[in-house]
This record gives sequence, structure tokens and C-alpha cells, in this order.
Amino acid sequence: MLFQEQVRKVKQAAPKLAATTNEQRNAALTAVREALLQHQAEIFEANKQDLAQAEADGVSGPVRKRLKFDEGKLRDVTAGISDLTKMEDPLFQTQFARELDEGLVLKRVTCPIGVIGVIFEARPDALVQISALCIKSGNCVILKGGREALRSNKKLFDIIHEAIIDAGLPADSMMQLEARSEINELLECHESVDLLIPRGSNAFVQYIMNHTKIPVMGHADGICHIYVDKDADLAKAVPIIVDAKTQYVSACNTVETLLVHEAIKDQLLPMLKEALDAKKVELRGTKDVAAVVDCVPSTEADDKTEYLDYILSAKTVKNMDEAIDHINHFGSHHTDCIITENPDAAEHFMNLVDSAGVYQNCSTRFADGYRYGFGAEVGISTGKLHARGPVGLEGLVSYKYKLYGTGQIVDDYASGKKQFHFKNLANER
Repeated sequence: MLFQEQVRKVKQAAPKLAATTNEQRNAALTAVREALLQHQAEIFEANKQDLAQAEADGVSGPVRKRLKFDEGKLRDVTAGISDLTKMEDPLFQTQFARELDEGLVLKRVTCPIGVIGVIFEARPDALVQISALCIKSGNCVILKGGREALRSNKKLFDIIHEAIIDAGLPADSMMQLEARSEINELLECHESVDLLIPRGSNAFVQYIMNHTKIPVMGHADGICHIYVDKDADLAKAVPIIVDAKTQYVSACNTVETLLVHEAIKDQLLPMLKEALDAKKVELRGTKDVAAVVDCVPSTEADDKTEYLDYILSAKTVKNMDEAIDHINHFGSHHTDCIITENPDAAEHFMNLVDSAGVYQNCSTRFADGYRYGFGAEVGISTGKLHARGPVGLEGLVSYKYKLYGTGQIVDDYASGKKQFHFKNLANER
């Protein structure tokens, strides 16, 4: 009951945070940025302890890479916060205004979702990004990070929380969970939490969806594909594939499966194998691939595996439609790319592949809120309702209808005494 009471306090703080001005929220973000820079030595020390513990516990290399929070990560998150302060206020925007009848005006105006619970992987920078986005969008947030980042997350949360309080935002607008057992308690708080965003494996996201009445915006596996078309520029293809695989191997937008048109396999695969070997990437391939280059034999399991490691599976396809069918069947609807110089082929691929992000001639690693100009992201939604793809400020607001009358009653319209005329008005802020 104590836990639910704490969550109720967050719910009670939501209207107060929603009523703040853009200037107040920007001032809080600036205070957060300055506090992070001021306390960076403490943050790095806490992260150093987390990294040492993770290594002692035998945590995998890719997870430890996500866990690391150094000068570069601090520079990125503080730059993201600065970008957020420059962005237009996502709240109180009039999306449309309509005069239903003389003196009766309807407006649809953006507002915060309310209380958002975010359960995320062992990435301390994610805690900063999520907190900053929620501050800017006027949403209260309940944060639960991966256990490997316990010390780092605690230090970061305490610094951010103190900064927003000093800046005048409600103290209960942020809450941090530390114990894994608290996740199940959170799932019971459907009267206080408006949205859950779980980031992790598909099994974890499904568990959350099956054990709560709270709406869930899923951020599951990232089984991303690149299809190299027969009309591809191979000089572009190789660096794109290598970047998509190795630039940050443990990210959900890393390519896991390569589909190659059989007409260009003899030209592409040797060039690609050499480049992958230089990056120490293990290539797994079907018999058609193995007939061209040396590789580890792939199995059916590789078609549906998110490696998050220096492994890439490859197979050949007879045509683009076969590639599209494969992606729609085995993919996670995250981000998929076609490499081709044929604009008609690109458009066909991008129209038929059912993913949140569909690209032509560029790395799948661009699937990111910061790189989209959203400031940051709370996650990438592979669903289709409310928000899709990188969820930035726009995905963290809802809207309400405001109706301004001058004494009208419905009976006048039901009886035919009065008529609606539905006149659209110019949008106002």
C-alpha cells in the first residue's frame, strides 16, 4: 500500500506539472544540464563501480558498452537537453479550431499524457534522456532502469530530481524504482499511471502487456534488415552495412539480417566479407552465401535472432518481393532498409515493408530520436497506435477538446430550432 501511495502522489503532481509554462520547464532543463556537469565526477565514479560489478558478474561485452557513461555520453545527453530547451512548446498547441455554430467554438489542444512509467535497459544515458523529455512535455515519470546500472541511475536521478525541485517543479513529478519486485507493483497502479513504456526483449514487453491494465507502448526486439537490390551501388552498400552492424553493436536499430539479390551476390559478398572481417564481425550465411564466401552456416533460428553482437546473418533472395515477405514475416517492424539506385524499387519497398522506419541508401542506425531532431527519445514504438518509431516530444502529448459556448443547449439542435454550420477557423496557439 505504501508503494501505491507514492505513485498516487505522482498522479496528484501531474496537473501541477501540466500547468507549468514552457519557460519554467526550460529553466528546469537548464538547471538539470548544469547540475549534471557540476557533478560529473560523482556520476563517473558511480558508473565505474557499476562497470566493475558488471565485469565481475560476467555481464556480456555489449551490455557493458551500453552501461558505460563517460565524457562522451555526458556530452551527448547535455547537448540533447540544450536542444530540447530550444524546441517549441509541445503543450497548449491548438491543433484545430472550429465554429460549430455562432458563439459555439470547439478547439483541440495538446496536453501531457500525465504519468508515464518507463522500464528501460542498463543505459544510464537513457535515464537522462527520458527524464528530460518528460520534463519538457510536462509529464510526470516513474523510472526503472536495469539493475546493472543501479549506482549510476541512483546518482543521476538524485541530481536531476534535486535540480528540478530547486527550479520550482513539483517534487513528486519524478519517482525512481530500484528493486525488480517493484515492477509488478507498478503494473497494479492502473488508476494512477497513464502509460507504460517497457524497453527490452519481446518476451519482457509481452509479459508487461499481459499483466497490467495500463496502456502499454511496446519497445521490443530490433530485428532490422538491409536488402541489397540488384540495382544497388555496391560502393555505397558496403559502408552502409558495416555502419549499421558495427557503429554501436548493442543498439536496437543495429542490422541483424542482410538480404542480397542473387544477381549481385558474387560482386557484393567478397567486398563485404573483407570489410566485416576488418571489424571482426562473424558472417553467418545460407548455402548460397557460403558458395561465394567463407562463413558460418546459418540456421532458421538466425532469421529471428536479435544478436546485439558482432554477428550478421545473410541470405540471398530471387527478387525484392521475396525480401519484403521475409522482412514482414521475421522482422520486428522496427527499421528496415533497401539499398538501390532505382527510385521505383525503393518506393515499392518502402510502401510494402510494414515497419516504423523504412530507409533507402542509409544506415539503420539513424532510427533515433536525437538524429530525427526530436531532442531524444523515450523509446522506439513498433506498434501503430498513439506513436510509432522514435517517440520524442510529439509522442508524449495527447490532446483535449475545449468547447466555448454562450448558453447553447443540445435540445435546440435536436429539435431543429438551430443548425450547426461547422466553420473551420484559423488555428491559434
